[in-house]
Amino acid sequence: MSEIVQDYIEDYIRGLIPADCLQIEEFRQRAQETDIPIIHKEVQKQIELLITAQKIQSVLEVGTAVGFSASVFAIAMGPRGRVDTIERNFKMVVQAEENISSLGLNHQINLMVGDAQEKLAELDQSYDMIFLDGAKGHYIHLLDDCLRCLKPGGLLISDNVLFKGMIASNELVIRRKITIVKRMRVYLETISNHPQLITSILPLGDGLAISLKKTIKDEASCCQA
Repeated sequence: MSEIVQDYIEDYIRGLIPADCLQIEEFRQRAQETDIPIIHKEVQKQIELLITAQKIQSVLEVGTAVGFSASVFAIAMGPRGRVDTIERNFKMVVQAEENISSLGLNHQINLMVGDAQEKLAELDQSYDMIFLDGAKGHYIHLLDDCLRCLKPGGLLISDNVLFKGMIASNELVIRRKITIVKRMRVYLETISNHPQLITSILPLGDGLAISLKKTIKDEASCCQA
């Protein structure tokens, strides 16, 4: 459980979510059995909804792990969608490659191996959506490059932003997590007040921040108001 909302509410919401295709359901089960963190079911459905509603066709993901969310995004976008995903842990990379291949998604998912900050700085492409799901203490350090790579009208989605409730309550903070908590609080304050973004923070999963990058028209309307 996420520790963000009551267990019975999470159980009820997840009970309403229809099952995915057999391969994705088995993928989720394998990850859970080996204690590999993947996106919560309700977070998955929220992002699938956004992909469909916004007609997203290009995604940059920071934090591939075993390739679960990249696979979900690729399927949600359809065969023309593409995912660039970054992972520095070589053991995870090997598993992700196997999982992506077994789902027949190699042509849609490009796995980049290396440090997220370095890889982001090198990118000269733009994306409809960027999904941050890597090291939580580094979100704030990745923000500038994320905004540079995000198309106007695109979505920046940040996962695990409430970090088991620690971000919202000092009483829950574990001493060894203090630095991560401080940095995440700065990140959330920054994206909530950033002039280029409209941000909503939701108590879904372990906390989900959804930020829309304003278009020139949006910024002009804001100034006139």
